[in-house]
Amino acid sequence: MSNRSKLSINNSTIFIVDGNQTNLQTAKSALPMSYEVFLMESADKMFNFIDRKKPDLIILEIELPGISGFEVIKILKADEKTSSIPVIFLSGLSDNESLKTCLELGGADFLPKPIQPKLFLKTIELRLTLVAQEKMVQSQANLLESNRKALDAFQHDFDNLVERKSRQVKAQHGAVLDTVSKLVDYRHDSKPGSKLRDHRGLAVMIKALQERGIYLEQIKDWDLELLLQSARLHDVGKLAISGGLLAKPGKLTPGEYEEIKKHPSLGVRILSRVEELAFDHSLLKYAKVFAETHQEKWDGSGYPSGLAGEAIPLPGRLMAINTVYHALTTDRPYKKALSHSEAVRVIVNGKGSHFDPVLVDVFAQVADEFRWVSSPITA
Repeated sequence: MSNRSKLSINNSTIFIVDGNQTNLQTAKSALPMSYEVFLMESADKMFNFIDRKKPDLIILEIELPGISGFEVIKILKADEKTSSIPVIFLSGLSDNESLKTCLELGGADFLPKPIQPKLFLKTIELRLTLVAQEKMVQSQANLLESNRKALDAFQHDFDNLVERKSRQVKAQHGAVLDTVSKLVDYRHDSKPGSKLRDHRGLAVMIKALQERGIYLEQIKDWDLELLLQSARLHDVGKLAISGGLLAKPGKLTPGEYEEIKKHPSLGVRILSRVEELAFDHSLLKYAKVFAETHQEKWDGSGYPSGLAGEAIPLPGRLMAINTVYHALTTDRPYKKALSHSEAVRVIVNGKGSHFDPVLVDVFAQVADEFRWVSSPITA
């Protein structure tokens, strides 16, 4: 456990609810004095006190006098003020049905009785560490919220992402990516869903490569679902660029263009910071590659690193075609959208200079499928 986690959990508040005084004392004696521990013999005492002191964790006996622990957690989860408090069930019951019910009702974990002090302490430490990490993420989200009100939904989704168990993470990726990509659209003055178009275009290209047996050695190792979702974060660095600069109706000055060119590196910094706080780094595995390399060019004249040829990762080379097509076919404050055929002509003319020549040949063969990529999308 890191020093930061220790500092975060030392002052944690824990409610232990059990009708047996011996069990209460045994549980308390297993915990360090640095925790603020409240012992309660009934659910009524807990509910009477919880409005005054919200705990970081509740340890709940299933077989309580008057009302069962199962009924207690139903009440907790139904109240918005207490629904997020993690509950660890404590019971002498060990049948599979009881364990299943604990989890189905939203229990965070299950501890057997009689209490085993070492197991009891380790389980509590792990759960409180998760709570502390969730608080760090929420603090980061609150900082973003103060500067960008549009991040409200992202904060909620991101907090939920790190709070859920690993089996739920993949299902939440889409919601988080959707919120952040919409925010990037908002900052860039794009139409709603523009990042989804990049997602769609990338899917068209990857499918075409697979059907033609091109670059299969690289593609076979990709998690395609996650890669396509993460593609929508390729422009996340623009969150750190002035909104006025992104929406400037006239031509950029050389100095302003240099500022714009910082967005790939800024994107990697943002994603790396999020990665430090996240449990599941797979969410950001591909996003960082897209963010850093989508502005590189085949001939080495791109930015930020001036990579050339196959030194540019394949996801970045694919994204280069998709972002250019999308940029060309989208109205901007400083230009009108080109037609589909005009955009295709520009990309084909960039073969071997801006773009991977192999990918341009594939793009030319499936270009008609990009017509629906640029069609309007309802956010």
